[in-house]
Amino acid sequence: MKHAGKCRHLHGHSARAEITLRSKSLDQQAMVMDFSELKNIVGNYIDQQLDHNLLLHRNDPLCEILKKQGERFLALTEHPTAEYLAQMIFEYCQRQSLPVYKVVLWETESANASYMENQSDSIPNM
Repeated sequence: MKHAGKCRHLHGHSARAEITLRSKSLDQQAMVMDFSELKNIVGNYIDQQLDHNLLLHRNDPLCEILKKQGERFLALTEHPTAEYLAQMIFEYCQRQSLPVYKVVLWETESANASYMENQSDSIPNM
């Protein structure tokens, strides 16, 4: 909403999330985490919350119309930018106790946004 460019029009993306984990130590398999386990945890969240879902700011006038029509959408507290979606995925990883360092959300092959919190030298042990 209120974007001056072409993105002000309703549109979608086929995004790709890149998640970086870090740890001071490796597990018994010499990994920070098995990629399949990471994909299962975060992939399920993305599939259930973001995939094939219309993401709108909660003040978007379409929310009421879509609600009345029984359409699926997710009303967000912020605008659904790549930056905000990267932050959402990052915070989900944190809630799952994953040693997340950074999330990059690729909107296209050449456009991405990343989110990481103020990282101290404190790296979790796995």
